[in-house]
Amino acid sequence: MAYNLLKGKKGIIFGALDESSIAWRTALRCHEEGAQLVLTNAPVALRMGEINKLAEAVKAPVIGADVTNMDDLKKLFEESMKHFGGGIDFVLHSIGMSLNMRKGKSYTEIDYERNKKTLDISSMSLHRVLRTAWDLDALNEGASVVALTYIAAQRVFPDYNEMADAKALLESVTRSFGYNYGLRKKVRVNTVSQSPTRTTAGSGVKGFDGFITYAEKMSPLGNATGDECANYCVTLFSDLTKMVTMQNLFHDGGFSTTGVTQALIEMMEK
Repeated sequence: MAYNLLKGKKGIIFGALDESSIAWRTALRCHEEGAQLVLTNAPVALRMGEINKLAEAVKAPVIGADVTNMDDLKKLFEESMKHFGGGIDFVLHSIGMSLNMRKGKSYTEIDYERNKKTLDISSMSLHRVLRTAWDLDALNEGASVVALTYIAAQRVFPDYNEMADAKALLESVTRSFGYNYGLRKKVRVNTVSQSPTRTTAGSGVKGFDGFITYAEKMSPLGNATGDECANYCVTLFSDLTKMVTMQNLFHDGGFSTTGVTQALIEMMEK
């Protein structure tokens, strides 16, 4: 059901790869709620994914951008503002990649050069996006920026590897840039810490199937789906959350505050 929560708003969605992507699901929901969109991803992801299918569904242009390249981001924001005929009301940052995990490196043996790239792509990319918008004065008064994160930034999940560090840095950028952007233009910057979700990226984490079952049993409401995360992002882009900023918001069915559940105890006692 649509409520026109984003009627008249204009936004950029980073990171839609395929139909399992949270960014993909969020783009669909934003479109349903009346928003105009620009879709973007890295050039290699544009070649690998199916974003043109999404672009047709939400009637949005696709503008490729390498988030580690300031010139690319400048072009993205300039072309987006030209397309919209004005400023931008919301941005979704759904970007993350671990080069060490791809190479099968454990946390205690990570390659530091690859680690720099992981942090650059997964964390400092948010700083670059916000810096570019700041320099171009691209975001409208009261705009909203949401980045997707995970609870491994606060707790140890061994197989999440260096991405735990990346998410911790991402959340720090959210707070620090959120403070400055809030003072300047009432722009909100938040992270959403989502349940483990069967995305292309998430499924690449070692032991993912076992962990998603564990998280389901540890969450009183069960794991939040990608579509439910999309709904939550819509509320954060809307005018209903104008006083929410610099927060890490857990969208995980209660996982983050549950010590243990009866279902898990019973499973362990079998």
